[in-house]
Amino acid sequence: MTRANSSALFRRAQAVTPGGVNSPVRAFRAVGGEPFFVARAGGSRIWDVDGNAYIDYVLSWGPMILGHAHPAVLAAITDAAARGTSYGAPTGAEVELAELVRELVPSMERVRFVNSGTEATMSAIRLARGFTGRELIVKFDGCYHGHGDSFLVKAGSGVATLGLPNSPGVPAALSKLTLTAPFNDLGAVEEIFRAHPGKIAAVILEPVVGNAGFIPPADGFLAGLRRLTGEDGALLVFDEVMTGFRVSRGGAQERFGIVPDLTTLGKVIGGGLPVGAYGGRAEVMDWIAPVGPVYQAGTLSGNPLAMAAGLAQLRILRAENPYPQLERTTARLVDGLLGVARELGVPASGGSLGSMWGMFFAPGPVLNFEQAKGSDVPLFNRFFHGMLDRGVFLAPSQFEAGFTSTAHTDADVDATLDAAREALRAALG
Repeated sequence: MTRANSSALFRRAQAVTPGGVNSPVRAFRAVGGEPFFVARAGGSRIWDVDGNAYIDYVLSWGPMILGHAHPAVLAAITDAAARGTSYGAPTGAEVELAELVRELVPSMERVRFVNSGTEATMSAIRLARGFTGRELIVKFDGCYHGHGDSFLVKAGSGVATLGLPNSPGVPAALSKLTLTAPFNDLGAVEEIFRAHPGKIAAVILEPVVGNAGFIPPADGFLAGLRRLTGEDGALLVFDEVMTGFRVSRGGAQERFGIVPDLTTLGKVIGGGLPVGAYGGRAEVMDWIAPVGPVYQAGTLSGNPLAMAAGLAQLRILRAENPYPQLERTTARLVDGLLGVARELGVPASGGSLGSMWGMFFAPGPVLNFEQAKGSDVPLFNRFFHGMLDRGVFLAPSQFEAGFTSTAHTDADVDATLDAAREALRAALG
């Protein structure tokens, strides 16, 4: 499989963009080699500038739950664009999408739209600190909440991929306000609360980790966090930028029956356009300007194109309820991949929830980021390139979850498993 055109573009990009990319994990630093450049996408596939086609399990890191270039989403964007691309003033679509989000995620009594998941999480934490009058936050090793200063402490995703436990440019004083614990270790969180009574503003987490690989919560973990935060007066913040409308129609909070104080969303609610949102209890959200004293603003927030795309996608998810199909397709994919590993004598573990999935080359179960780092990353890197050369695009890092869409078919899964058998056999030498 030749990628000469991609290579040429990458050389040009490196001369004008740091590392040749606009988001670090795209650079393939973790897996080696060079990234391919995309020309177009449709359904379950993307095509690079050399004409190579790939079954896509990255799906723009999550938003394409209906597959690429869904006709209804494209029509909504086209119709909105014909009326203007940005107004800097309110629109009816903002109200409609907020009402729909609240219908599907009832804990979000008030919703504020922003332009990215990072902006949503940064705003939610500022709000939590303002509402509680406290400064400390608790996050979990390997959970990534965007590149805000408060979050780049033992973060996952691209930070883990590049081997950076922290980031230069984050003030030490601010880092000291972020306390960390291993995911799925309720005892460690209890110890933090005992050490800092009445001083913790919020606990923020991915309720299902996707930025250290796919790691679901252990039984009782989320319920324990709900109890601890409630007893102490801290807020519980679910970062559902990745899990929202993915692990179930109402997100992880619906799936696990846990009601957080604040929720952050992104990805799916924009239908592939840049968008984010945060929301929660009315008494908390009413601390946001212009009603309250906590300031947050954005010229492009509620952009009419993103609102139109999000409305089109969420309406389909509400009307058609594709979640049973997505669950079956995703489980069949993961079961098949684990079966290929067993067949070839390779220790592997993994799982799925809704249309979110992951696999580690490790015996498992993998319960936290430290255990994830103990998986066979060099084997994954060879496997990744073997899959890419056979027309399957996985996330270019062991420490990222994968996704399926309604466009993925049984034939796609069969082709993926055939490729996996060949790629893993080749990776083993």
